[in-house]
Amino acid sequence: MNNTNSQSWLYNKTFDLLFILSPPFLSVIFAFLFAENFADNETMPLWAWIAFVLCIDVSHVYSSLFRTYFNKKEFNENKTLFTLLPLAVFFIGVILHSISAHVFWRVLAYSAVFHFIRQQYGFMRLYSRDDNSSSFSKRIDALLVYTSTLYPIIYWHVNLPRNFRWFTDGDFFTGIPVVFEKIGFVFYIGIILIYLVKEFHEIHRTKYLNTPKNLILFGTALSWYIGIVLLNGDMVFTITNVVTHGIPYMALVWVYGKRQADKDSSVLLLEKFQYRVFFSKYSFPIFILALLVFGYIEEGFWAGFVWREHLEVFEIFAKLPVIREKDTLSWLVPLLTLPQATHYVLDGFIWKLKDRESYWYKLFFK
Repeated sequence: MNNTNSQSWLYNKTFDLLFILSPPFLSVIFAFLFAENFADNETMPLWAWIAFVLCIDVSHVYSSLFRTYFNKKEFNENKTLFTLLPLAVFFIGVILHSISAHVFWRVLAYSAVFHFIRQQYGFMRLYSRDDNSSSFSKRIDALLVYTSTLYPIIYWHVNLPRNFRWFTDGDFFTGIPVVFEKIGFVFYIGIILIYLVKEFHEIHRTKYLNTPKNLILFGTALSWYIGIVLLNGDMVFTITNVVTHGIPYMALVWVYGKRQADKDSSVLLLEKFQYRVFFSKYSFPIFILALLVFGYIEEGFWAGFVWREHLEVFEIFAKLPVIREKDTLSWLVPLLTLPQATHYVLDGFIWKLKDRESYWYKLFFK
């Protein structure tokens, strides 16, 4: 039987609470504290764009590099996947953008939605890996994750236009009948109630509360509902969406690197140097700084070649020629989005829990 001393932390209680479990709640608190200032705004101030979009949303994508291409053992074991997948993603992107930019951004937006939802499901699975719950209980857990993320997305579709967007205007389908939102809301409330009854029964039966799993589930439900349904502002959506997703992911990759450095440092691509710089006990800020550098470079190219926005932040890229030709954009835009799109797809492969004999699972949990 589980007990209060056997919580399924990924690294340790303090680290998990600070970097993985608290971001959804902190983002909601921040949104409510400053709701009067920006709840209905359609634009985001520069400081917020730097803090949330550049430093978290864009930069977190590059943490995947330390889990894949910068990791000698992982790369050697998955060389074909890691080599061919980005090429496939790029060529598909070129084809989609050649059809139209609208089609390209719509496909990327729905890919992002799927990726964001699956990450929350993945964290739930990680934190419930040691639970001896019934298959019914596990299905309710999964249903709560999917319902608490999909219902806000359905609400968003039905109530377009909103004061925020995923990537560009019109990247979601319109004309979804209102009845879908009403049915979704009933199902949403029903699953929450069923989950609460189920969880209280499990607690009474086992005398055990899986704290991190419940924090993930209710943090997800809270941040998605507040950011998409209850409030209607670009900054609120960005904070609740990006903080909930990006910070935990960066933390997860660092924990993986730290465990590998402690247990199997000889397989790191940069070996002792990478261990000392990025994955020693106090190196988490250096790891984050490296991601910021990658993110800054990517956004600099976007600002210089395509958007021509925030050039005061990217002065060294301001002299780049703005690209307007459709044929050139049809390969440039997929190229600039390649790290992001590859991150979406690869993430569906590298964290699977089904194979408990896989290298990463043994490294993490055994």
